[in-house]
Amino acid sequence: MWEAYGLDNPDALWAGTAFRGGIGGEQLAPCGAVSGGAIALGLRHRTATDDEARAEAAREAASRDAAALVAGFREKFGDITCRGLLGVDFADEEAVKRAHDAGVFKRCDEYVKWVIAKLYELEEKRAE
Repeated sequence: MWEAYGLDNPDALWAGTAFRGGIGGEQLAPCGAVSGGAIALGLRHRTATDDEARAEAAREAASRDAAALVAGFREKFGDITCRGLLGVDFADEEAVKRAHDAGVFKRCDEYVKWVIAKLYELEEKRAE
């Protein structure tokens, strides 16, 4: 999405690095894909802050899109937390190993792909 939003800056990619496993591995936090999507929406709607009315409208649009992202994700996957989605307690090293061996973490790719598709969908609706 960084290219789609004209953010040609690798710093935008690094901004979400700490969202792995929730936020910093805190599994009761939102899925990193959801958090990263929300960051992308904030960047998408960014505007000059010297025009307070315009800035407020941008904040409202970002919040509205983020709410749609979260609601759609929860509807599709049943939860937005890392633990709720994966069913793995990262504090249990054996459980993490079993989950890794079973391919449980491949689900994360599906979550990321869904979020990206949703961001494109929101962008298309904005263009209408």
